[in-house]
Amino acid sequence: MELFPELRFGLYNGWIFFLLYLVVFIAVMSTCSKKVRTRLYDRKGWTKTQITFTVVGKIFSFVNIVMILSARLKMGTGAFMIGVILYSVGLTGLVVAVINYKNSPLGEPITTGLYRISRNPQMIALYTLFAGMILVIGSWINLIFLGISITCAHFSILGEEKRLTEQYGESYLEYKRKVPRYFLVF
Repeated sequence: MELFPELRFGLYNGWIFFLLYLVVFIAVMSTCSKKVRTRLYDRKGWTKTQITFTVVGKIFSFVNIVMILSARLKMGTGAFMIGVILYSVGLTGLVVAVINYKNSPLGEPITTGLYRISRNPQMIALYTLFAGMILVIGSWINLIFLGISITCAHFSILGEEKRLTEQYGESYLEYKRKVPRYFLVF
């Protein structure tokens, strides 16, 4: 691991992992109806604070993506191997979470599949996947940027939970009591 990766486009760069993620994500999303995609990206009723945190988080995510695309893979290192494992777990989790989301009734909170153990399995999977991509390029600065993105996403999620409580009422409150926001206990 190094503080800042050498940025130089090449054949063995992080773009390989990002391209695979993009192809898989587009393939899975293409199986979702327009109503499901609309619900997934619904931002109605968001406050300025939520929008601000989301924009800041996306800026750090964009910088991370640019750096991942152009940084050489650190093959043969322990960080690379751990990164491949995290990436694989994250990509698999993201596919499963989107499928769980797509197969849930549109007018109800999603409480099946991975949503039984986390209220935000897509976010957990996505950030696990990105942590894996960052480890395969071996960059501390990218891990810091990822931490900032995750923190910003947390504040957006808090606002989203408020909206979901207003939308679904007691059924969502019951779901919140039973299922942790992220994973296991948190």
